[in-house]
Amino acid sequence: AGHLVLLGPTASGKSQLALALAERRRDLGELVELVTVDSMQVYRGMDIGTASPTAEEMQRVPHHLVDVVDPWSEYSVAEFTQGANQALDEIQDRGGRAILVGGTALYLQALVDNLELPGRFPSVAAELEAEGDTALHYERLRQLDPAASERIEPGNRRRIIRALEVTLGSGRNFSEFGPGLDTYPETPFLLAGLRVERPVLSERIAKRYEQQMRDGFLQEVQALAARPEGISRTAAQALGYRELLSHLAGECSQEEAVARAIDRTRQFAVKQIRWFRRDPRITWFDHTGDPQTVLDELDAFWA
Repeated sequence: AGHLVLLGPTASGKSQLALALAERRRDLGELVELVTVDSMQVYRGMDIGTASPTAEEMQRVPHHLVDVVDPWSEYSVAEFTQGANQALDEIQDRGGRAILVGGTALYLQALVDNLELPGRFPSVAAELEAEGDTALHYERLRQLDPAASERIEPGNRRRIIRALEVTLGSGRNFSEFGPGLDTYPETPFLLAGLRVERPVLSERIAKRYEQQMRDGFLQEVQALAARPEGISRTAAQALGYRELLSHLAGECSQEEAVARAIDRTRQFAVKQIRWFRRDPRITWFDHTGDPQTVLDELDAFWA
């Protein structure tokens, strides 16, 4: 088999499992490296809150796409696919295989399905943003690209503007790019998903935040907020960071910030599960109980 993709919701234990599997294979003399598929672990200086691999873990097994951009930069899906494909090429050139591990659904899909990603047209987008009415934008999209309008809810302003930006800016319909988000073509990757019973996952999410706070998560956010370069819009929306930034701005207590972060992370996990569940190519493994069992099952699955 080719590269293995290990996916699942946040706090499902993917990273530890991927590390254990990579080490098991490396002990047998196989060259295995990890490629992280996480839109927030790419940022430097955001290690605690994004549960990034530690320096010690990265020494044990090489990791790619962790700590590669500054927190004041934006990072796009296109940049991710370019970086991931480059890492995969390098690993293959060395005669190795990769375990891709993460939960950022759009990144996974762009890479696995080789989505052709439309470019950005900032001046078009700015013009559309300045024109107020979302309903008018939607009507215009319906006329220009009916296929795209069918896939976007009439109230989702951000996606409507993005579709119009691409259609007007590139001269090609937005719906022509890539196979679309609900097709599942054959892929050279082997897809494994981790399933965790919801109450257990819920508990793990809360426990992980408690541990992150003990590890200095608040200090990490304070250091980011104090930087003269600021923090990018994307990074500032990261789970936990948004809430703690709000606490540092005096908008809520620390307890309240953590409670909100736990809540938003749980909602995000449900969304991730829904997204992944639609993909018939994923083989699911239960990770509620003993990690050793799943490790053996994954090891057998990734022949």
